[in-house]
Amino acid sequence: MTRRPRRTAGRAALLEVSPIPMIELRPAPADSRLSDAEVVRRVLDGDVGSFEILMRRHDQRVYRVARAVLADDARAEDVAQEVWVRVYERLAQFAGESSFSTWLARIVVREAGARSRKDRRMQPITEAMAETSEDFMTTAPDPERQALGTEMRGYLEAAMESLPEPYRIVLMLRDVEGMSTAETAEALALTGNAVKIRLHRARAMVRRDLTARVGAGIREAFSFLGARCDRMVESVLARLGGGPAA
Repeated sequence: MTRRPRRTAGRAALLEVSPIPMIELRPAPADSRLSDAEVVRRVLDGDVGSFEILMRRHDQRVYRVARAVLADDARAEDVAQEVWVRVYERLAQFAGESSFSTWLARIVVREAGARSRKDRRMQPITEAMAETSEDFMTTAPDPERQALGTEMRGYLEAAMESLPEPYRIVLMLRDVEGMSTAETAEALALTGNAVKIRLHRARAMVRRDLTARVGAGIREAFSFLGARCDRMVESVLARLGGGPAA
């Protein structure tokens, strides 16, 4: 029989728990509007199924923070799974002194950092970036606009990934996840001033990188080729009587 997470003597005591039981993932339950702290209490009181609410509510953040540290899709996904196991095992340690999302971010940073150090020891540092980004403008019917949107998204992702890890993780937490300076500082064990400095430098580095990438091809940003050019030529010829003068 699978044991549920239970409180032990002392708020900081380690949790005695078996692996997470199999939970069938479904659309978020109606009570997902409960606060994180209320959901945590439910899980600790025996409603293990409510753990799904936390996973669905924060899975994007877990993945993106791990991705910011590791700069690799597959490894970030692996770490995200491990993080949720750790969260379940340590749920009784959440004291509520900070927000659940901040507490969670600390765990993600630790787990991703440990994975990064392990990978550096096990394999040489020769990584080739292989991006498989989705289209940035999925609702645009114009293939040229889709291509431009995808290209710009690729520029931005490449600029962020070129940042040194300490700056990349701060930028991710502040500008992508929308965490406050105080929350970011707590998650990364930094001072608020250090977070502000790193964020300022990260933004400046991204701006320089984007300028270098886009500036060289700015003339192509407003190209009038392919189908757009064909449509215009056909329209003009039709208005002129079917073709150019002989």
